Amino acid sequence: MDRIPLPKLTAAEISNIWASYMTDSMSICGMRYFLAHLKDDRIRAIVEFALGLAQNHVTKLAEILRLEGYPLPAGFNDQDVNLEAPPLFSDNLILMYIGHMAKLGLSSYTLTLTTSVRKDVVDYYTEAITTSMELHNRSQMLGLEMGIYVRPPVIPIPDQIEFVHDKAFLGTVLGHKRPLLGLEINHLFHNLKRNALGKALILGFCQVAKSDDVKKFFEKGIRLSQKQIDIFTKALQEDSQPAPMLWDAEISPSVVSPFSEKLMMFHVSALIASAIGQYGASISGSPRKDLVLDYTRLAAEIMQYAEEGTQIMIRRGWMEYPPQSVDRRKLTHT
Repeated sequence: MDRIPLPKLTAAEISNIWASYMTDSMSICGMRYFLAHLKDDRIRAIVEFALGLAQNHVTKLAEILRLEGYPLPAGFNDQDVNLEAPPLFSDNLILMYIGHMAKLGLSSYTLTLTTSVRKDVVDYYTEAITTSMELHNRSQMLGLEMGIYVRPPVIPIPDQIEFVHDKAFLGTVLGHKRPLLGLEINHLFHNLKRNALGKALILGFCQVAKSDDVKKFFEKGIRLSQKQIDIFTKALQEDSQPAPMLWDAEISPSVVSPFSEKLMMFHVSALIASAIGQYGASISGSPRKDLVLDYTRLAAEIMQYAEEGTQIMIRRGWMEYPPQSVDRRKLTHT
């Protein structure tokens, strides 16, 4: 029986598959390096699981691209990782990193699934969501067991329902601020956790980077992360809410780079992109005006930072062209 030909991939599908291939090829490099140095067998089992997922993803994504006749991205390979480099991050930090990346994967895969229509692509991202959920749950449970995963704050249970009758609910930029809503606490807490982990990662990258422009880019990222940490910590503490821990002390003094600067720049750019999306969600879930202003200002700052990173990657020839439409103007003008 002849096989029914698959419809062409949509713009969203090919773009998402391309981006997933790039990210998973990067993840393989990271997981292989982590496994070369991990001492805790419980964390090792989770990283091995994460590595297996990334390798399986790359294989399946490559097959979809081949069926489409689309050239495989260069992505990242053995040239982008130095397994002989000394440990740069502690076992505990690696576990928290794995959990964070699983969260990002879940968020990305869910959005991607909703914009996919071809069956093989839908099936792929459905499975990716399921396995990423398992990775997230396993890393979170181990973090709780080890006492290094900080639980989000709790809020009191009200005696009765209450309706909003005062425009003070929206707050002001200056002056008295109402108590934080549970959802606002959630966004502040998790944005703070994400920045604490991101700062540690960039701090490690900055420590091993050799090129002046790349090192300066990472130094600016450290400052921006700390600024955001300070803003979110202040907002939580003013509401008598706890702030999560920082991870700076979990970086070794090694100055030998385990990764190529191309990989490190790509990784930081991916984290910036996810942060911009998270701030958009935070704005929609934070009615208080001062929080909206903070998120809007910070999003604009990291968008500028992202552009600086893109310029470095273009100048160095490290940035692959994502899938794009045909330049009709170029074709019709000689």
